[in-house]
Amino acid sequence: MSDELPQEDVYSHGHHESVVRAHAARTAENSAAFVLPHLNPGITLLDVGCGPGSITCDFASMIAPGHVTGIDRSPEVIRQAQALAAERDVRNVDFVAGNIYDLEFNDGTFDVVHAHQVLQHLTDPVEALREMRRVAKPGGIVAIRDADFHGMSWYPAFPELDEWMALYQRIARRNDAEPDAGRRLVSWAQSAGFTDVAPTSSNWLYATDQQRRWQARVWSERVLHSAFGEQALEYGFANPSDLARISAGWHRWGSTHDGWFLIPNGEVIARA
Repeated sequence: MSDELPQEDVYSHGHHESVVRAHAARTAENSAAFVLPHLNPGITLLDVGCGPGSITCDFASMIAPGHVTGIDRSPEVIRQAQALAAERDVRNVDFVAGNIYDLEFNDGTFDVVHAHQVLQHLTDPVEALREMRRVAKPGGIVAIRDADFHGMSWYPAFPELDEWMALYQRIARRNDAEPDAGRRLVSWAQSAGFTDVAPTSSNWLYATDQQRRWQARVWSERVLHSAFGEQALEYGFANPSDLARISAGWHRWGSTHDGWFLIPNGEVIARA
C-alpha cells in the first residue's frame, strides 16, 4: 500500500443508539446473501467495518470450526459486538478495533474478506480495497456491498424525504464520501487491481406496516440525534427547524397504509 494514508474519514452516521440499533438488525441472510454460497466450514473470514457484530456472528456460526475476525474503528461498537458474541455463545469469533487502510494482518491471511456498507463512507475506497485484497489469500474473495442513495425510491411523495435525500448527499460529499457507492463498486474493484469481478445487486424493501414504522422511526431519530443531524447543523446545511420538519416527514411517511421505500445495493465478489 502507499506510504501516505488517506485523510481521516468522517462517518456521516456516527454511533448514536438509533444508528447502532438499525445496524444490529442486519443479518447474514438479509444483508449478505450474496456471500453465503462462498462460505464453508473451516475457512477464515475478516469482517471489515463489522459494527455491532450481528452479521459477523452469523458468519461465525456458518463457518465453524473456522474463525471470524471483526474489525471496526469504534472501540465502543467493538465492545457491543463482543457482548453480542458472548450473549449468543459464539466462540469462534474475535473483535478488534482497526484501521481499514492499515490492516494489522499478514498478506494472504483470510479466505474471505467482507465489508458491508463501508466503502460509501471512505475518502479512498480504492485504497481500502487494495488493503482488503492484500490480506485475502490467493484465490480467496473480497465481498463488498453498498447502498446507492440516489437509486432509492419511495411512495407516496413527501417533500420532507426529498429534503432528507438532498441533505444526506450534501453531508456525505462534504465529508469526501460517496453516497451513491453501489453503482461504483465494479469500477473501484477494478481500480484496486481485481481482474475477476462478479457484480450482483439486491434490495432492502420497507412496504409493510411494521417495516414502514421501523424505517420511519430509525430515520426520524437519526435526523435529530445522530451525527447526521449534528453535521447538518455544523456545516450550516440546515437549522433545527429544518431537521424537525424532516423528522416529522419521516413519521408521516411511516404512518401511511401504502408506503414503499426501496434501497438498492450494489454487490461485488472480487477474487484475489
